[in-house]
Amino acid sequence: MKLLRYGPAGAEKPGLLDGNGTLRDLSGVVPDLAGEALSPEGLARIAALDAAGLPAVPGSPRLGTPVAGTRNFLAIGLNYADHAAETGAPIPKEPIMFLKSLGSLQGPNDEVVIPRNSVKTDWEVELAIVIGSRAKNVSPDAAMDHVAGYTICNDVSEREWQIERGGTWDKGKGADTFGPVGPWLVTQDEIPDPQNLALWLEVDGQRMQDGSTRTMIFDVRKIVSYASQFITLHPGDIITTGTPPGVGMGRKPPVFLRPGQSMRLGIEGLGEQEQKVVAAD
Repeated sequence: MKLLRYGPAGAEKPGLLDGNGTLRDLSGVVPDLAGEALSPEGLARIAALDAAGLPAVPGSPRLGTPVAGTRNFLAIGLNYADHAAETGAPIPKEPIMFLKSLGSLQGPNDEVVIPRNSVKTDWEVELAIVIGSRAKNVSPDAAMDHVAGYTICNDVSEREWQIERGGTWDKGKGADTFGPVGPWLVTQDEIPDPQNLALWLEVDGQRMQDGSTRTMIFDVRKIVSYASQFITLHPGDIITTGTPPGVGMGRKPPVFLRPGQSMRLGIEGLGEQEQKVVAAD
C-alpha cells in the first residue's frame, strides 16, 4: 500500500493511493495515520478495504508528512561506504545516531528555507524507515516486526553549523524545513528488499546523487535494533538511514544551495519529492 496525508499544513487528512494512482480519502476509516493505525493489525485492516469504494480526492492537494504522531526523528550518519569515502571519514564501527528536530518535518514538496546566516546548506537523499509498533531492545531478527514501511527523506543539512560550530551534528540538521518526508508511506510488502533500491537527487536538473542502498554499511534490521537499545521507538517515528555520494560538501570544489534553486529526488518504488529553495524572511 501507499499511504499518505493530504491537505493544508496542520490540517492533513489520511489517504491512500490506489493501484490506478487515484488518491482516496481514508478519514472515514481512521482518524489519522498514527498510533494503532500503523501497527500490523491496523495496516491489515486498511489493506482489506475495497479502495474503489473510498471517496476519491479531486485535484492535486498538498501532501504532508505521510505519518503523524512522530515522537522521534532519528538519523544515521555516514552509513554509505562510498559517501564516507567522499568525505574522507573512516567507516563507522557502530551506527552514528543523531536527532533531527521535529520542527524540521514537512511535506515532500514544501519549500526548503535556507536559514539566516547559513552559508553551506546541503542536500541528502535518504531511505527512511517508519516505525509501526513500539520497539525497545529488539533483536535484529525481530526488528522488521516493528517496521510499518518506508518513505523518502531529504536530510537537508547546514554543513558549517554541523561541522565547524562545535558540539554535535544536531545544530546543522534541525532547522525548520530541513526534513521533507514523503510523498507516501510504502508498506513492507511492496519493498521486499530495502537493501537493493536505487536513489538519486538533482539540483536544477543536474544529477548530483546517484546511488544504491546496496552500499549501506548498516542495514535496516541492524539500524532498528540498534536504535531501540538507546531510544524507545514508537508508531510514527522516522529513522532516516544515511545518504550515498554526491552531496554538495563532497564535490570539488564544494557546492551549496542558493535561493531560487530546486531539488528533485527519488527512490525506486517510493516515489519522488521536489522542493524549491527560498531565503529566510
